[in-house]
Amino acid sequence: MVGVKRILVACGTAIATSTVVARAIEEALKERGIDITTRQCKASEVKSLASDADLIVTTTPVPDNLGVPVIHTLAFLTGIGKEDAIEQIVEILSK
Repeated sequence: MVGVKRILVACGTAIATSTVVARAIEEALKERGIDITTRQCKASEVKSLASDADLIVTTTPVPDNLGVPVIHTLAFLTGIGKEDAIEQIVEILSK
């Protein structure tokens, strides 16, 4: 991967949930040596911020036609499927 990858993390209010998810992603990718920055936002802001992101990770539905890959998951909150979600993020950012 070349350069710092940008991940937009969206939830309903951009407060608690997106903070938990963003920190979990940052920790997991740091362990893998992948340099990222995260930005948190409300789901309603995703469309206007998508063009600045390499990937969007969301816990709530967002539009599909954003021109950026979107991962909709609760894995970072529940722990169920977390490793699969991390691998999916790594794969997308590697392209």
